[in-house]
Amino acid sequence: MSDLLAGRLTVAFTERESDYLGVYFLATLADTTRIHVQPNSIPGDDGEDDLYKGEYPEVPVLLLVTSPGSTEPLNRALSAVEGLTQLRSSRS
Repeated sequence: MSDLLAGRLTVAFTERESDYLGVYFLATLADTTRIHVQPNSIPGDDGEDDLYKGEYPEVPVLLLVTSPGSTEPLNRALSAVEGLTQLRSSRS
């Protein structure tokens, strides 16, 4: 998914690895907006995988956006990606 989004958004994703998240992809935009592409299934403490977002067990891959400002232009670009569904949006 990160390759598809990189082309649509003209951003570069970097593969990262975390003990908590496992392997995920991260892009940081000029305005410090961060876009994470990660599996919903993450390594659990007991050797079994846990869900990062347990309220969405049917969703295998998550796209998480953290932005200091309005995400409306980004939301418009993302809404054009077939198969991508916005599950939740929150603003502080």
